[in-house]
Amino acid sequence: MREQPYLPAQTPHQAAGTHLLADLGGIAADKLSDCGHIEQLLRGAAHAAGAHVLHSHFHGFGEGLGVTGVVLLAESHISIHTWPEAGFAAADIFMCGGAQPELALAIITEALQPQSRALHTIRRAAPGG
Repeated sequence: MREQPYLPAQTPHQAAGTHLLADLGGIAADKLSDCGHIEQLLRGAAHAAGAHVLHSHFHGFGEGLGVTGVVLLAESHISIHTWPEAGFAAADIFMCGGAQPELALAIITEALQPQSRALHTIRRAAPGG
């Protein structure tokens, strides 16, 4: 899918954001092995969070196996690694500016329906900022 070019605002973004690391367990294996579906899920989550998708790249490791992929954002990134055989996905969502990574995680969680979730939230900022 081709994106429209992102043209940054004339005022620079603040070098600060929220970084979410989510471990999602107890997920049905069939939700973790379809590369195209997972790519569309993460791209949709980025848009829902108010982020601007620049590019994405996903790789499926074969029938019934996991997926690894990243959505590159003007505001940073969303990445995921899945292990269908373990019912597990590790998601990494970092966004700055006005984007809302919590909304992206909510979309991903709703779609994957994990039985458990461990979340680490990191506030990031430039030194001295």
